[in-house]
Amino acid sequence: MDHPRGRQHPLLLDLLTPDFNAMDTIGTMGQDIKQIERLYDTVAREYAEAFSGEHEKKPQDQVILKRFARLIGDRRPVWDLGCGPGQTTRYLHDLGIDVFGLDLSTRLLEEARRLHPGVHFRQGDMLALDFKDHTIAGAVAFYAIVHFSEGQVRQAFREVFRVLQPEGLFLLTYHIGGETLPVEEFLGRKVKIDFMFFSTQFIQAALATCGFEIRDVIEREPYPGVEYESRRGYVLAEKPRGRW
Repeated sequence: MDHPRGRQHPLLLDLLTPDFNAMDTIGTMGQDIKQIERLYDTVAREYAEAFSGEHEKKPQDQVILKRFARLIGDRRPVWDLGCGPGQTTRYLHDLGIDVFGLDLSTRLLEEARRLHPGVHFRQGDMLALDFKDHTIAGAVAFYAIVHFSEGQVRQAFREVFRVLQPEGLFLLTYHIGGETLPVEEFLGRKVKIDFMFFSTQFIQAALATCGFEIRDVIEREPYPGVEYESRRGYVLAEKPRGRW
């Protein structure tokens, strides 16, 4: 979910109206999951129209997803966590990966099924994954932690580690920074939600605490006119054999 307030791209410009009076407030308890679900149920069609084709305009996304697909090979299954309208799920599916999408929002999942027939999507919560231990080969989460507090990020990473098979891979993307961006309007709707930015040092430390080994870290500048002008991070991590 890649959508803090845009500055140039016509699809992103004025989609979000931040509450600058609350910019210094960082919640320690985490945001309410039901609130996040209601937000995306409300804006599902507009969100799908705005973001469904985003990988086509982001070369580094394509490079890292193709690398992930090569590393996964014929291992299965792979889950796209926080899949939204399914753009990342479909991209991996087209690369031959046995991939499924999971999201909180039932309305976003309806959009994903409409846009990507033949790909399987289901509702679920990244903070409490409904999978048995050591059962999935890989997971991707493109900006899926954008509404999470640091505590919720750690919980999500613990869940991903739990469900991954030994030598399973986790590919994560996030906005680099240290701020919280409170937003009061999104895609023309009145909302109250926070968007979170994280340092790469925090992301690496949180993954390592869970037991992950970091295989690669990439940071890049934003693509002008395509996305919100924040720096982006990609981390590829592995669950080591014997550490579970």
